[in-house]
Amino acid sequence: MTQLSELPRQVRICEVGPRDGLQNEKTLLTVEQKVELIEDVIDAGVKSIEVGSFVHPKAVPSMADTDEVVRRLPRDNGVEYRGLALNFKGVERACSDGITKVKLSVSASPTHSRQNSNASPEEVISSFRQSAEYCREKGLPVSGAISTAFGYYAEGVIPLGMIYPIVDAYIDVGITEISMSDTTGMANPEQVFSYMKSLMERYGDVTWTLHVHNTQGMALANIFAALQAGVTHFDASFAGLGGCPFAPGASGNVATEDVINMLHAMGIQTGIDFDKMLEVARKVERFTGHPGDSSMLRLSACRKRG
Repeated sequence: MTQLSELPRQVRICEVGPRDGLQNEKTLLTVEQKVELIEDVIDAGVKSIEVGSFVHPKAVPSMADTDEVVRRLPRDNGVEYRGLALNFKGVERACSDGITKVKLSVSASPTHSRQNSNASPEEVISSFRQSAEYCREKGLPVSGAISTAFGYYAEGVIPLGMIYPIVDAYIDVGITEISMSDTTGMANPEQVFSYMKSLMERYGDVTWTLHVHNTQGMALANIFAALQAGVTHFDASFAGLGGCPFAPGASGNVATEDVINMLHAMGIQTGIDFDKMLEVARKVERFTGHPGDSSMLRLSACRKRG
């Protein structure tokens, strides 16, 4: 087992609140509110932000204005604006709007894949080459995500043997930045450590990201397990917002402010100002009209009352 002294001393956090956090919200934020939140996140020091998804507006109404949001974002600031695209049409939109990194995604669960993209994992994978080549022609980097990578309600635990062919397909089209997404929050620390350690040993040239949800309250523990395996890239959402419209019961993402607090307490640097991110989380609560799911938000509220 990795000793604490051997943990990474610096990690990179991608703020996914503007996409994965807001996509399941009943209150639809305005373009102006979304841009304001993204600008606040940038001011806090975040260098990678998933700003929206390029999907059909009827499927995810909260993402219908992603094109306009992207067009209004500040430029030439060294910030990576990542956009999710589930098909080639979405990739074309992302490239034309000025996104700086396109994120493709496929579900490891056949059931979730049908619910999420109306296609089997194999059908989704078959579209990777066209999308990757198009982005390459446009000079845009591409990353990949494997959703429900640890488990899904219908299939239960997803074995690593189902993950390998997807990773191979990404690598085959030149994609070597891949996210393992615990969409339903079913993963546990032992599983996360085992999977990430095995994947990092098998695919040494891949940059791995862990994307966790806090459905069972194990998100931070899963991040710690990934750190022990050597992972240095993580996704998180302001105020712990999130949830997949096509995965009923899945709770929000791990809260960005909770992740930063844990990492900084352990002496692991993120380059992000915790106090500023906490203020972003408070603003998110005001914009959405409900409390966030964040330990640090609850603690700060208690301190104010005290």
